[in-house]
Amino acid sequence: MDRKRINDALDKHLRSERSSPSTSRAGAAKLSSSSRAVAANEQLDSDTENSASDGDDAFWITWFCNLRGNEFFAEVDDDYIQDDFNLCGLSNQVPYYDHALDLILDLEPVQGDVFAEEQNELIEASADMLFGLIHARYILTTKGLAAMLEKFKNCDFGRCPRVSCGGQPCLPVGQTDIPRSSTVKIYCPKCEDLYHPRSKYQVNTDGAYFGTTFPHLFMMTYSHLKPQKPSQQYIPRIFGFKVHKKT
Repeated sequence: MDRKRINDALDKHLRSERSSPSTSRAGAAKLSSSSRAVAANEQLDSDTENSASDGDDAFWITWFCNLRGNEFFAEVDDDYIQDDFNLCGLSNQVPYYDHALDLILDLEPVQGDVFAEEQNELIEASADMLFGLIHARYILTTKGLAAMLEKFKNCDFGRCPRVSCGGQPCLPVGQTDIPRSSTVKIYCPKCEDLYHPRSKYQVNTDGAYFGTTFPHLFMMTYSHLKPQKPSQQYIPRIFGFKVHKKT
């Protein structure tokens, strides 16, 4: 799957949606929240039974988090996603919201829903976006912080490239909570500065999928992991003499 092409299609759809908000969602059939909840529970029960006999098919969330470039993401619990309170406001931000949610939860499409290839690509891109926005909220919960703690201990987020930080493990952070505004950065809790991820597969990950709060709440929660600031500072020299700073 060409994920760049799909995301470009979503960008195009979002731009057209802003220009014609009254007709942008007309093509997506929607279920009521009550009937959708019933369908979700029935489908999850069916998936649980089928998963025992077919272990080769990964659930969407597991598949997404295992994609190259998505190493920063933690797997979000289905129970968290099925709680409407946790998703409050997201339906206004994500096109094809209901269908994207079905895809994330591995639910069968609503009977009678038939989409063109371009619409299917938009739904796939919307699912990526919706999961990312859900993820930004989930990692601020107790379970989410614990999941990210394990990844932090494994240095899954990379290490600080600053020499004086001595390979300090970093945390992902967004510079804004608005999606599609900036890419994810890594935050070093030792020098308290931001850096670009080293992997070329992560440089295009949306920073809003981690948010501006996460690394600082993480360090407050696990205060025993807070490192001391570097005691050494590089001093520029020429032939052994300090370079004079111009005033």
